[in-house]
Amino acid sequence: MQSGSRLVPFLLFSVFISGCAANDLMVKRQVESEAKIEFIIQSAKKTEQRHNELAGLLQVQDDQLKSLSGEIKRLRDDHRDLRASGDELKARVAILTQQSQTPKVEIVHPSSPLKVTKESGPPEEYIKSFGLYSANNFPAAIESFESFLKNYPQSDYAANAVYWIGECHYTLSDLPKAKEAFSKVVEVYPKSSKTPDALLKLGYTLSAMKEKEKATGIFERIITSYPSSPAAIKARERLNAN
Repeated sequence: MQSGSRLVPFLLFSVFISGCAANDLMVKRQVESEAKIEFIIQSAKKTEQRHNELAGLLQVQDDQLKSLSGEIKRLRDDHRDLRASGDELKARVAILTQQSQTPKVEIVHPSSPLKVTKESGPPEEYIKSFGLYSANNFPAAIESFESFLKNYPQSDYAANAVYWIGECHYTLSDLPKAKEAFSKVVEVYPKSSKTPDALLKLGYTLSAMKEKEKATGIFERIITSYPSSPAAIKARERLNAN
């Protein structure tokens, strides 16, 4: 009996030890699991942080590219406007030069259409037409510019000639013909340096014809397509005035 009595505490002690060992193992495994979870969470946070940093860098680069693209477009617009101003200045200088020369030489129309480039300067017939416009002789200027277009249909100054025809009609208050001329510049010569100005005058013409909605659309188009041009500044002024 004494032997049996001694065996019971031993068995109980063994069970207790086994239970403690099992409990320690469970605790150890739980700690290891929590450590792994914490590691995964921290790794995910670091990955997300890195992703946000990269996204930020990409956004900065995208903004810089957009800014650079806008600056390039602005420089192109400025170059186009300067070139257009230079062309008209050449014409004015040529007119003054001709006026100072004696005797006066009459311009002979070419027997066949020629291609005149801006590199060679304004042709004499264009200079003559522009001189009539500058002298406020608008009917004669219209006729002269139309003759120039007939003789030089492929000239780099063709768009300019059509634009000045529109200006003549606009000044004479012949709004339908002015609208036709300015629209032709936009549709036939979309890449011309005169296109922004033609759009602006088309907007003015439509306003004068009481076509307010169409005029507003034209002014908004100028601001969108030629944001840094002088025409865009005037378009904004017209929209703000309304």
